[in-house]
Amino acid sequence: MINVALSAMPPAVPSPTGGPPPIPSMKGLSPMAAHTWNSARAAKRIAARQKEVTTVEIKDYVRDTDLTALPRNKAYRVNGVHIYVDVQNLADMLASTQVEGETCHKRTLRFLNLHYRAVHRILTAVDAIEVDFHNQRLHAVVTKPYGDEAGRIHRAVAIAQLIIDVLKQTGEDGDEKIPSAEVRVGIDSGVALAVCNGRRGHAEPLFLGEPANLAAKRAGGGTEVGTYLTNTARSILGLADNVVEDKTPLTIKEVTASQEEAALSITADQVVKAWRSDLEASPIGKFSFAGHTPPFSNLDMEVLSPANSRRQDAISLYADIDGFTDFVAAGVCDDESAKNVVRTLHVLRGEMDAALHTDFGGRKVRFIGDCVHGVLGEGTAQTTDHEASVSTAILCAAGVRSSFEQAIAALEDDGTLDDGHGLGLAIGFDLGPIALTRLGVKGAMIRCAVGRSVLESEDQQRRCAGEETAIGQSAYDAGSPAVQAMFGSNRKRSGLVYDTAVDELADKADATAAAAKAVAKAAAAGGLLQSSPAPARDYAFADRRTEPTKPAGFA
Repeated sequence: MINVALSAMPPAVPSPTGGPPPIPSMKGLSPMAAHTWNSARAAKRIAARQKEVTTVEIKDYVRDTDLTALPRNKAYRVNGVHIYVDVQNLADMLASTQVEGETCHKRTLRFLNLHYRAVHRILTAVDAIEVDFHNQRLHAVVTKPYGDEAGRIHRAVAIAQLIIDVLKQTGEDGDEKIPSAEVRVGIDSGVALAVCNGRRGHAEPLFLGEPANLAAKRAGGGTEVGTYLTNTARSILGLADNVVEDKTPLTIKEVTASQEEAALSITADQVVKAWRSDLEASPIGKFSFAGHTPPFSNLDMEVLSPANSRRQDAISLYADIDGFTDFVAAGVCDDESAKNVVRTLHVLRGEMDAALHTDFGGRKVRFIGDCVHGVLGEGTAQTTDHEASVSTAILCAAGVRSSFEQAIAALEDDGTLDDGHGLGLAIGFDLGPIALTRLGVKGAMIRCAVGRSVLESEDQQRRCAGEETAIGQSAYDAGSPAVQAMFGSNRKRSGLVYDTAVDELADKADATAAAAKAVAKAAAAGGLLQSSPAPARDYAFADRRTEPTKPAGFA
């Protein structure tokens, strides 16, 4: 452990009195490593990702094609109806206590778990494709009846109403009252590309394209509950197709007509009855939290469960590829262009994940379409170093942007991307208490990260254009004076790449950036100092409980 710690120290300064040099300050440093980004290292990874998708196969989706284990170099063109369900009262759950402590996190996780188990049961029963459940948002796709687009939209509307009706009944009135979910649904229809989503044993299908994006926008287009169709989908059903989409929910009469047309084989009462029986047979365990010693890159999320969750102050970071939906829409129907879409996504996301995970000790929670959500931090399992965490997050965001730009250049050089592709990267992050776990039932468990900072970091990303990085208020307040000077009162910065970030912070005496710069300089000069990799688990600090504990037998 001593060698690892020393590798992260800034160089010693000789004593002016001629005695031994003072011990370098460790303020702002991870106990394990100084995190740096390196162009040569990124180039090697990017080349490896490009090689993995030299050959890409595009196929048309046919009846009951299995999309759960797609190889990274294959995609299916799918004509389907996309359903996005947005639970509107997640923020209310996180704000159910004045202080963001364990109580509100436990309530929120139970709230999500109850509702996810119900929705998972619905999608299985109606033979829809469950794509993603990221905290308060569910994405599903309806591909049946084949060859009947209007029939698929009617079926999607009926499924949406079934979800709304069921989630009205899946709260709890016990000691920890869990409310029912307030649901807003967005629906669109069209052609999208189904590709592999995820790496390192956590893979699932992902749908790229305009219908997925527009359905998500309708679900997130306001706070009023109900089902909202795009004008495209409305036109196919013969409804008025020049409405303000985000302010025009389907009427009761229109929903009833779709329910009659779809004639689903299951009712809300049947789902709720089966859901209650499932809860009795397989109760949701009590949520129990421990802290994780950074770096988060060595946190195995596939072993998390309600009884084995993590919770501590950390950074939540969202990095979203700007302009990707239009890029996909322009190429989805042409095989060669679709192949380049697959190549571009694979290389960009792979390198963004690597910069987060390998270079800065962060952990990807999940890919959400063309967006990466990750967590990172500095300190110990018991105490987060807030200032250092914010500085590392800035270096990480800048490193991710540098990796993105280098990958774009490589894709342009090999002909995958043409001029005018319009792709950029919007990044947002914030600091606060975050709970990490997995929800659901055995065999269908999903990763979950909740916290007010998780919602805020996504909001920060959304206020960015494709060249910008934004920092939340909590992270800004915890940052060093150099951080606050860098982002200013607007808390947003354009064109922040790694070299700019590390130089600017280090020049203003930010300890974390100074250490990273010293490590990089020494490594470039062939000196003894070099960036340390994440420690082997045998040498990592053990996970510690975050709540007070009492000896057995004591009240």
